[in-house]
Order: sequence, then C-alpha cells, then structure tokens
Amino acid sequence: MKKLLASIVPLAMAAVIGAGSAFAAGYPINKPRELDWSFAGMFGTYDKAQLQRGLKVYIESCAACHSLDLVAFRTLEDLGYSEDQIKALAAEYEVEDGPDDAGDMFTRAAIPADYFPSPFPNPQAAAASNNGAAPPDFSLLAKARYVERGFPQFIFDIFTAYNESGPNYIYSLLTGYEEPPAGKEVAEGTYYNPYYIGGVSLAMAPPLFDEMVTYDDGSPETVSQYAQDVSAFMMWAAEPHMEERKQTGFMVIMFLLIFTALLYLTKKAVFASKEH
Repeated sequence: MKKLLASIVPLAMAAVIGAGSAFAAGYPINKPRELDWSFAGMFGTYDKAQLQRGLKVYIESCAACHSLDLVAFRTLEDLGYSEDQIKALAAEYEVEDGPDDAGDMFTRAAIPADYFPSPFPNPQAAAASNNGAAPPDFSLLAKARYVERGFPQFIFDIFTAYNESGPNYIYSLLTGYEEPPAGKEVAEGTYYNPYYIGGVSLAMAPPLFDEMVTYDDGSPETVSQYAQDVSAFMMWAAEPHMEERKQTGFMVIMFLLIFTALLYLTKKAVFASKEH
C-alpha cells in the first residue's frame, strides 16, 4: 500500500501542476475589461431585453458550434417569452427520442420540455469540425471562466458581491481579437487574442461581425453590443436563479441584523437590574 501511495502521489501532484501551467504562464496577457452590468452588485437584476438579444446572438452566431445542454426551452419564459413563442422556437429544433415500439431511436421536433440540442453528436465530432478543439458548452461557461483579480481587489469583491468576472472575460475575448504584435508567433490555424486565458492564441476564429444579427428593438448592431448581450445571456444560463438568490440573501441579512438587535435589547433588559 505504501509503495502504491508513493507512486500515485507524485503523479497526482504533477497533474495538478500541469493543470495550472496555463495560468502560471501569465495568461491572459490583458486583464478583462470591466463593464457596467445590470446584474452587478447585491441588488442587480437581469435586463430581459438584453437577454433576449443575447439569445438571438447565440442562435444565429454561436449555436452552430456551441451547445447549451443544461438549458431547457421552457426556462426561456423567464426572459419574457410567451408559451406560444417558446413552442415555436422549440419546434425549429430536432431532438433524438426513443426507443419506439421496435426498439429504434428516432428524431422529432423539440417541445418546451426539451433542452437545446447539441450541434454535434459527440465531442469527437465537435473537435474534428473545429481544428481539433471541441467548442465548450455554453451552459456554465460564464461561471467557469473566472479570472483572478489579485490582492487586495478580491477582498473588496467579497463586500461588493462581485460576480461579473465571467461575463467580463467573455466580452473581452469576443471583442479582443487583433493581429499579433511584431515578433509574436502564433500556431497555424489559431487566432491571436491577448484576453485568452489559455494561451497566446485560440482555435476559434472571430465569431462576431458588425450587422450580422438584426435587432428588432433598435439596439446597435455592433460587435461590442453583440458580445455584451450574449455574455449577459450566458450569465443567465449559468445562474438563472441569481435574482432570487440575492433577494433571499438580503432578507437573511436583514433578519440576522434585527435578531441581533433584539438579543442585545433583551440582554440589556434582563441584566439591567442585576448587580455585578
């Protein structure tokens, strides 16, 4: 047993060190830009109009490569869509179902209870279609892509309820593509982006261009606006109950403050006539 542990521990430590090597290399080169999000702070809420625009950007620009496996069509009701609108949107997708009476799987039009289907049948097919790198699922990406802000900023983040690192990073990445500076070499088939957390370049080509998605509410049809909207949508996808969580947390804090005050007043009343 001791020999087995002696052989496993170094391997485990090497794996941990290897997993953090990209961060130790000093990436991202540029810190993510910080935007003014509607959902920031203790009392922040989602902007439903922005989330609807972000969903449109996802469908028309991102869904061809990126899945949204953990989001059901029915949850789009939280974005302000009606039941008929959700049914119509779901019907545009096909999902695998079954088995039927003959034991075979079959495809059918999606219904509101279904989840957004993946554009690829498996991760291997996704990687083969994208220069060997499978596009990540969008469901939790806004929470998974966290960039450390360092000391002492992270101390203040505790008190300001900072929760926007993921959206800031995604927005910065989508708008941060540029030509590599002189003397900087990037691998063939990759694209330089100083905001990328995994290295100097990434396999994903710039996905957004001006006027590629038409907005019905008159919002600017620019890369910056598209990136901001889809980043907000991804934040909602990762934490759809954020507003309820903040409301509950505020009520708990208020209860604790009132309870503490009552305990103090009770203690004063009980021991006021006691000799010490």
